[in-house]
Amino acid sequence: MGVKVAIFGSTGMTGLATLPQAIAAGYEVTVLVRDPARLPAECKGVKVIVGDVLNKEDVQKAVKGQDGVIVILGTRNELSPTTMMSEGTQNIVEAMKAHHVRKVVACMSTFLLWDEAKIPPRLLDLTKDHQRMYEVLKKSELDYVAVFPPHIADEHPLTGNYAVAVNERGGRVISKHDLGHFFLKCLTTSEYDGKFVCLSGNYTHP
Repeated sequence: MGVKVAIFGSTGMTGLATLPQAIAAGYEVTVLVRDPARLPAECKGVKVIVGDVLNKEDVQKAVKGQDGVIVILGTRNELSPTTMMSEGTQNIVEAMKAHHVRKVVACMSTFLLWDEAKIPPRLLDLTKDHQRMYEVLKKSELDYVAVFPPHIADEHPLTGNYAVAVNERGGRVISKHDLGHFFLKCLTTSEYDGKFVCLSGNYTHP
């Protein structure tokens, strides 16, 4: 039997870059999605639960029996005030405790390390919910890794070669594929547990 992992946010940009890597690495993957049509056809063998991260029962179903959880919740291009990410994370934490799952890797933003006055105003509401999400994790008493990526690049490849800054700010860009690579790496080590981590890659344009 392979290691079992639940991915929340699997149909977003970074989620779609993480999911195939998890499958290729031999994980038994469960996803909670509102719209299964957004999952790529080639992602075979994935256990799909149709539901919403804001529904506690749906989250419980997805978390039960897992060895670890990856949280990549996002609002796509919707930047208005939200509590979806923090409320969803709270539901995930509660489900993990109920089902004795210890390890969670969660994606937020490097803007949590910025002076609020320097954060682009259009991203402020999103950042505030990321902050609430981070507080949920810090109070959870779980083995959490808080990943604070900089700009997530859609166009750069998977390299597996990137800088990891622990409990301090990092560089300016990370590819979505390398970000997914790191989420999976965190499932195999306790090195980053209870810490925030910033990633950055050095990509040359073709």
